Amino acid sequence: MLTSLAEAAPRERPAYRSFRVQVARVERLSPHFTSITFTGDELGEFGTAGLDQRVKVVLPLPEIGFAAFPEGEDWYPAWRELPGELRNPFRTYTVRAVRPDVREVDVVFVGHGDGGPASAWAAQASPGDELVLIGPDELSPGRTSGIDWRPGDVETFVIAGDETAAPAIASIVGALPADANGIALIEVPANEDRLEMQAPPGVEVRWLPRNEGGTHGDRLVPAVRDWVVRHLAARGLAAASDEERAQRALAAAEHDDEPDGPLWDVPEGHSLDGACYAWLAGEATAITTLRRFLVREAGLDRRQVAFMGYWRLGRAELD
Repeated sequence: MLTSLAEAAPRERPAYRSFRVQVARVERLSPHFTSITFTGDELGEFGTAGLDQRVKVVLPLPEIGFAAFPEGEDWYPAWRELPGELRNPFRTYTVRAVRPDVREVDVVFVGHGDGGPASAWAAQASPGDELVLIGPDELSPGRTSGIDWRPGDVETFVIAGDETAAPAIASIVGALPADANGIALIEVPANEDRLEMQAPPGVEVRWLPRNEGGTHGDRLVPAVRDWVVRHLAARGLAAASDEERAQRALAAAEHDDEPDGPLWDVPEGHSLDGACYAWLAGEATAITTLRRFLVREAGLDRRQVAFMGYWRLGRAELD
């Protein structure tokens, strides 16, 4: 009996899979940022595509750790079928650095002060603690899955986000070409939360501390509006006729998500080369406000704006 081609061909490696890891080092970068270095025998195969590539950090359950966690390619549907008390919590992060030669991965955690499972775990983490990372397989053809930075060929970049987007912004800015132009605006809880970031000479990096009493978006939204008006509109890079603005506003309204639904819209591929590309990530309400401004008022085509609601005030992660 002949074996079918499907049976004979080797199965393609999944784009993402689980990696069992341990904490190697913990470094408190600032009052609200903690860098944790993970190590593990399989991390030599952990993906290194960089930019804003997403990974899942799976946290241990009290008493049983990861005894019930369904590892493998189909972990998520199997996880959903587990009883609630056996579901390991997980959160989404951007890897800050990957060193496959020494089997290490760095993830920067944000301390929200809200008792969330990931920030609470990171606050107590110490070398030897076990964790599971769901991340890209470097040997898979799909190793670049989970990257939403797709600017195409553009003249100016507008990159904006809050503290949850800071690690992704650092990776993106560090990968920009030497002749890149634009701005990176990062809203953080306090003055001391400014992180080291390498940027090309033509890209301004501006930290926007809320300090005590500020709410998410208070500094970020007006800063983006002001920069766009002064730099893009003044140079005609975000200009559009009244008719074009009306059409783009209508298109944007048709693609706005429900207030409590997921907020994630990324242009597919290099869908629109042109004058400007905006990448927005962070608290959903603030990011929605910025996206509406850029499309409806500033006149950018919505295909020039990637926006991601990493979280929503008062709710758990938007997964």
